[in-house]
Amino acid sequence: MNITARLMLVACLALPFAACKKEEAPKEVEAAPVTAPTTTEKADWQPYIVDVATRNMDGVNASPFAYFLPAESSPEFAAEYDRLLEKVEGDVSRGIVEGNMLVFGSPSPAKMADLIITSFEPIQPNAMKGVKVVYVGTPADSSRVKAGLAKSGVNYVFVEAK
Repeated sequence: MNITARLMLVACLALPFAACKKEEAPKEVEAAPVTAPTTTEKADWQPYIVDVATRNMDGVNASPFAYFLPAESSPEFAAEYDRLLEKVEGDVSRGIVEGNMLVFGSPSPAKMADLIITSFEPIQPNAMKGVKVVYVGTPADSSRVKAGLAKSGVNYVFVEAK
């Protein structure tokens, strides 16, 4: 064998051992969770919803679908509720593929819970298996949402707005 071939063979054999001795890079320090806003402003809620989505991305293969409902005190609340209900019903009825995530948050958690439950009523049993649904709200509403989603087969995650 010529020298070049021998050097290549030695390099190929030594490479796996050299890789084992590398020190691990220091892990990044995880940022503190964003706290729930005390206002009803959408601009204050957006970073919070993004943070909740980011912290629940395990097992998710695509960008999450985020749904926000303004406070009931909003002058256009009824119209916005109807538009969001129509949007969620449309998205859910078309089908959400396994590995996706839906995130729901609002300064009016009871109304958001109603919207989620209504949107998922027509879904066939286990039609959304492998889809993660994250509800940001109150524990009292969480139990209602969980029951409303049970037949759909989703992976339900509750995050208390705090």
